[in-house]
Amino acid sequence: MEIAFIVVAFLLGFAAAEVRLPPLVGYLVAGFVLHAFGYESTDAIDLIADLGVLLLLFGIGLKLKLKTLARPVVWAGATMHMAVTTAVIGAIFIVLGALGLPLASSLSAGQAVLIGFAFSFSSTVFAVKALEDRNEAASLAGRVAIGILVVQDIFAVVFLTVSVDEPPSLWAIPVVVAVIAARPIYGWLLDRAGHGELLVLLGLCLAIGAGAEAFDLVGIKPDLGALIVGLTLANHRRAPELAERLLGFKDILLIGFFLSIGLDGAPGGAELLIAFVVLLLIPLKTAGYVMVMTRFRLRARTAWHSSITLGNYSEFGLIVVAVGIDQGLIEQPWASAVAVAVATSFALAAPVNTARYRLYERFSTRLTRLERDPILADDALIDPGDARILVFGMGRVGAGAYDELVVRRGNVVLGLDRRDESVQRHRDAGRRVMRGDALDSEFWDRMSLHPGTDLVVLAMNDHRANVEAVERIKGHLPDVRIAAAAVFQDEVEELERAGVDTARNLYGEAGQGLADDACDLLEVIDRSRRN
Repeated sequence: MEIAFIVVAFLLGFAAAEVRLPPLVGYLVAGFVLHAFGYESTDAIDLIADLGVLLLLFGIGLKLKLKTLARPVVWAGATMHMAVTTAVIGAIFIVLGALGLPLASSLSAGQAVLIGFAFSFSSTVFAVKALEDRNEAASLAGRVAIGILVVQDIFAVVFLTVSVDEPPSLWAIPVVVAVIAARPIYGWLLDRAGHGELLVLLGLCLAIGAGAEAFDLVGIKPDLGALIVGLTLANHRRAPELAERLLGFKDILLIGFFLSIGLDGAPGGAELLIAFVVLLLIPLKTAGYVMVMTRFRLRARTAWHSSITLGNYSEFGLIVVAVGIDQGLIEQPWASAVAVAVATSFALAAPVNTARYRLYERFSTRLTRLERDPILADDALIDPGDARILVFGMGRVGAGAYDELVVRRGNVVLGLDRRDESVQRHRDAGRRVMRGDALDSEFWDRMSLHPGTDLVVLAMNDHRANVEAVERIKGHLPDVRIAAAAVFQDEVEELERAGVDTARNLYGEAGQGLADDACDLLEVIDRSRRN
């Protein structure tokens, strides 16, 4: 039976993806459809759902860098927005309940706060996907949005932790200390787990065994255990690789969670009405993000792009409501109402994210009035000085190109890289490098380009990024010359079609150079034989 559920989820998830919606919208609809045909959630689906949530929290822990949360706009902004959103939505439902709105009419103040809290989250799944599609995860707007999502996730974990029926056992403190103290063991295993299936299996063992099961044994919410173990490895050099390898596995398991929400009950008229009400509040929620971010001295453009990314409801809201139902705090129909609101918010957010540049141009005059001086240093305009040659991607190829150009053209070369650690390493080596991403429209908007910029070199290690960067560069520097590096000959041809003036096949030219050197050696051997 569960196999049939998964097939239905795939078909509807695929249909959602075809119309450019997150597949999880299809998974939720699949649950509703199956419930309409009389099916209910099974123990296997519930187990898959629990494992998906555990891996979701473990992955959040792996990616949680404390410096990400150090910005006031992140920790204070997220806290303020969640508090106000919770209070406003909770108050709205109290008022609508007094007016006779179905479901809301029986809400107590505490229940209204819980519903408001569920709707205060923005979707991590949707935001990360949207940022990756636009190649803007490394932009300031992207980093602020992700930071706010992380703070929201922490609030969710705190809620999950305190929503237990019984207090933790006396062994809770020593077990938590032991789990954290075992960090060197986790790191030792991670260093030696290779890059294949053993790495994935290690992640599962750490999240479910060392984290969730250990915490569950002493009466602490297992979700918190998964998060804590992930946190202990957040600074490990292989943490990003582990998170990446678990990503697809986690997404598959979360299908069970979204299916279980739908299987627990299809929405009726009252649930659809509740969903309609909260969907009308999305513009207000988005405006709240803009207001908070500009109060912390971000530019209106940056605040706008972050806020549009966050302008939706979240799968974590579903988790909060599911826990509330399990604890008897709210009624089952609220799960269906929240599920419809979350899924529909994704459907509405997708076209808004696509049109966000046009929308900003329309509202820019009003939005810029919200800015406060001075603008944060890392959001102010970028002055590249007298640089006339820009090198994007300061890996081995980019650094080599940079050094050669400095020898030939002098100190008019500027290196740009999206990674802070790479920028600092090159600065320590005496190179003129700053943080910048050729795919980030925000970067180009902030850049005060020299009118005599002659050349842009694309040396990023992602071919698709190099191709997409050509369009951004041509839009801001239509007359500039572009040189790029590629690995395969078909990539060279694609770059040339995109508008690159010269593209080099790194492996092909390296092979030619190696063959030239080998032939020189043969000539030496031949001469020695003749002598």
